[in-house]
Amino acid sequence: MKELFENNKFRWLIVTLAVVSFIEILSFLSIRFPVWAKLPLFLVIIAIFGRKVFISGIKSLSKLDFSNINLLMSIAIFGAIYLRQLEEAVVIVVLFALGNTLEEFGIKRSKSALKELIDNAPKLAQIKGSEVKVPIEEIKIGEIVVIRPGDQIPLDGKVISGDSLVDESTITGESLPKNKTVGDFVYAGTLNGQGYLEAKVEKETKDTTLSQIIDLTFKAAEKKSLSQKFIEKFARIYTPSVIVVSVLLVLVPVLFLGKPFNLWFVQALTLLIIACPCALVISTPISVFSAIGNASRKGFLIKGGRFIEEMGKIKAIALDKTRTLTVGRPVVSEIIPFGGFSKEEVLACAAGLEVFSEHPIAVSILKKAEEEKLDLHKFTSFQAVPGKGLKGKCAICFDKHHFMGNIKFVAEEHRIEEQVLEKIEELEKQGKTAIIIGDGEKIKGVIGVTDEIREKSESFIKDLKDLNIAPVILTGDNKSSAMFVAQKLKISAVKSELLPHEKVDELSKLIKRYRYVGMVGDGVNDAPSLAAASVGIVMGAVGSDVAIENADIALMSDNLQMISYLIRLGRKTVKKIKFNVVFAIGVKFLFLILAVAGWSNLALAIFADVGVTILVVLNSLRLYSYKGC
Repeated sequence: MKELFENNKFRWLIVTLAVVSFIEILSFLSIRFPVWAKLPLFLVIIAIFGRKVFISGIKSLSKLDFSNINLLMSIAIFGAIYLRQLEEAVVIVVLFALGNTLEEFGIKRSKSALKELIDNAPKLAQIKGSEVKVPIEEIKIGEIVVIRPGDQIPLDGKVISGDSLVDESTITGESLPKNKTVGDFVYAGTLNGQGYLEAKVEKETKDTTLSQIIDLTFKAAEKKSLSQKFIEKFARIYTPSVIVVSVLLVLVPVLFLGKPFNLWFVQALTLLIIACPCALVISTPISVFSAIGNASRKGFLIKGGRFIEEMGKIKAIALDKTRTLTVGRPVVSEIIPFGGFSKEEVLACAAGLEVFSEHPIAVSILKKAEEEKLDLHKFTSFQAVPGKGLKGKCAICFDKHHFMGNIKFVAEEHRIEEQVLEKIEELEKQGKTAIIIGDGEKIKGVIGVTDEIREKSESFIKDLKDLNIAPVILTGDNKSSAMFVAQKLKISAVKSELLPHEKVDELSKLIKRYRYVGMVGDGVNDAPSLAAASVGIVMGAVGSDVAIENADIALMSDNLQMISYLIRLGRKTVKKIKFNVVFAIGVKFLFLILAVAGWSNLALAIFADVGVTILVVLNSLRLYSYKGC
């Protein structure tokens, strides 16, 4: 929002709208400025902010192109001026310009975010046998690249040597780094940990998963920008119909029935004034901006008015798991001791080993030990084995040699007993990570680590079901973890282990089934899905910058239940818009019949136009105080 308020045009629009609104309120109270005082100000405002609208409208009229919304806006503005409702004409101009400015700002921010993603992608790589890094565009399929500790992986490929932990959150969205060893696949743009890797390139730079993310996001955003709005479709029929009827209203009585020209010319003018679509045109922006003002107070950043309407139409919501339904950081869920040891002894020993590690799991174990107020065991001869675990000598325990890590690492030193294997399998079925600790003789315990489900997730899913909206999990995380979260939250539709383009494919299937589908996510890997959905919602407080830029709505807090509030607000907004449109068209249709029959006059025309506009505006403004009941 800071960037938006740094936009000079936006600031001037806000100031202008405030001034005009003040004058309009005074006019409602029968306090009117003389025409000579306000006319110059209003003409300058209309000339500055409405110039492009008029030029575009005139061009469309010369080409008989009635689908251009600017032609409809020009008719509305000129109609208001003709009725000497200068305040109304200016409000229409300013609101329309404000809407265009917000839309342009959203597109600009989205493109700048994609540019940042491209700029941050790896540019150079080192081929095995060479000491000089070369541009990744020059590297061919089959060549071997060297990936040192802390390096970004330059291209998609398969590990042929080494082992390490790789942070794949930019691609799969998984919260924990993945062990990578010989035979495993690695993705461009992911971050290597402390190990050394050599990978055989399997995709050129234009075909990497990261490149697909960028490409899919551009295409999805472009497709969304081409969607036509209701008023543009309505204008194709409404505007030319009114003009034709007005012309016939003069020609038929005068040429064929011998009626006086002046009488029917006035009736034709009256019809045009009645038909002036001020209320129709203004009903949507007033409703939408009132709803946006309401949503902004609740902590939402909404990039365009149409997304409020989309929220009111959605029938299904696709949900990422990690950092959306879950917190996105590991926590110790249970400590299972073996061999006669206590939970406190197992945790104190494990935390003592993890003091030397910066791995996210190490942080969770140390935090648990701190919560339990335990004195950590002291270790010497610490050794980290990349992708496997830790070793060291405990100064407290009788058997000094200790090790901790995954099942493969432990199996190198010990035969794992059946009861331990059963407990590990049970934890993995629950989507948890099992960390095993032992000494030189036996397994001392197993520590279960999980990604904690958000406090509001369960009530949020219940809200969705109460609103008859189908929740669907689309995640890059493993099946066990996804199913565990789904079962906890009572979500029946789950798709796991999805890459970004596969998420888009699944989302497309949902759109075919439900038509209007929302997507809630947080990471770079969600950007294509956020852009492809009917409306993309990002967890703004924890989401990546790229996802925020490519989503349509950002939730600035971590409270998922606010999304269900926004759905209710969206539905209320859609109902208001429909009511306003039907009401405006209905009243105008009634007075059009009176005009055609020759029973109307300019006073009735003013009532039909200005009166309906005022009623529509007042009805729309009620959305600002909507509380979600």
